[in-house]
Amino acid sequence: MKLFRDTWLVFGRATQLLLRNPVWIIVGIVQPVLYLLLFAPLLKPALGAKTNAEAYQVFVPGLLVMLAIFGALFVGFGLIAELRAGTIERSRVTPVSRGALLLGRSLRDVMSLLVQAIIITVLAIPFGLSVRLGDVLLAYLLLGLIAMFCSAVSYAVALKVRSEDALAPLLQTVSQPVLLTAGILLPLAFAPVWLKNVAKWNPFSWAVDGVRALFNGDPGAPAVWKALVIIGVLTVLAVFWAARSFARSVR
Repeated sequence: MKLFRDTWLVFGRATQLLLRNPVWIIVGIVQPVLYLLLFAPLLKPALGAKTNAEAYQVFVPGLLVMLAIFGALFVGFGLIAELRAGTIERSRVTPVSRGALLLGRSLRDVMSLLVQAIIITVLAIPFGLSVRLGDVLLAYLLLGLIAMFCSAVSYAVALKVRSEDALAPLLQTVSQPVLLTAGILLPLAFAPVWLKNVAKWNPFSWAVDGVRALFNGDPGAPAVWKALVIIGVLTVLAVFWAARSFARSVR
């Protein structure tokens, strides 16, 4: 019970800080909107789609996964700023649960991602996107798990390196191959065999397939439960690792 109460308190404080400076939410929305308006129309001839609606049905799920990954993977920079300001150090004298320091912040990141995802989904409807409510809610659950996983990893790495100069190139080096082998911008069905084999080791490629299946109205597809299991297990492991990192930092 104490963990839930402390998590709620940390979540509330983190949310207030976000609302006071909502520039990150705005920036996080602008780039996907540009992709939605300027890149997605090019996919109709590339995918051989008969209508723009078919192209958006393929592209929007990948775009949302990209938003979940990159929106949460770089939150560690804010934690480094808190470390420099002494916020984490002052947590030593408080009775707050060490795990709540992570969970509260990560839940704030998940909430921010879901708000952005809802906006992007609504904006895509006039372009022909069509998805059932139950399917999109399950897709948002998967996106929330991705955001929680990336957020926890980002915080754990930030506590380890404690420097923006080290964190930035590290995350960029990891995120680029993840993006290129996940089939986010274009389905991996168009990829050569060797690239498909590489993509099988990328958990986010499974997530993209799962979200696309849900947006296509097929919640019973194997890709959906495989994505939920893979991302769910990775999220639990990442949260455990990051929580231990927080505990060591404020011991």
